[in-house]
Amino acid sequence: MAVLEILHHPDPRLRIKARPVVDFGPSLQKLIDDMFETMYAAPGVGLAATQVGIDQRIAVMDAGAEGKPDPQVLINPVIVEASDKQEMEEGCLSVPDVADKVQRYNKLKLKAFDRNGSPYEVEVEGLRAQAIQHEIDHLDGKLYIDYLSSLKRERILKKLRKQAARAA
Repeated sequence: MAVLEILHHPDPRLRIKARPVVDFGPSLQKLIDDMFETMYAAPGVGLAATQVGIDQRIAVMDAGAEGKPDPQVLINPVIVEASDKQEMEEGCLSVPDVADKVQRYNKLKLKAFDRNGSPYEVEVEGLRAQAIQHEIDHLDGKLYIDYLSSLKRERILKKLRKQAARAA
């Protein structure tokens, strides 16, 4: 397994709409393992393939409660029902060290494929529902900051530019 490089905003690859997965072979299995290792090392709750420069509809997440591991693989995920919209605090591995509140559904019904290509359907709520929406946004080329007002978004971008200048 390997820790992959996480792309940071404003990398244009974060804006690519990912292609559906059609091959569930060994290269996909290695990518999923590497994505989990990358997510845990970051550390994060979820990671979409587009965040590591891979143009496929794959996300991994672990939103287990009370520190109990609960790894999940979402391949070609589709939200089929959503309800109970709420304001939730959100951050992102591709927009490091900043967070803000966005509107997300608190309850979801999701269809996806597991790592072996078996379809599944699940109903989730809370952090897990929020993480799924966040990761699907990545697969659609969106970032959580796209939901913020232009003033808030500019404040975040200014902070990111300062961080980049300090790092250089």
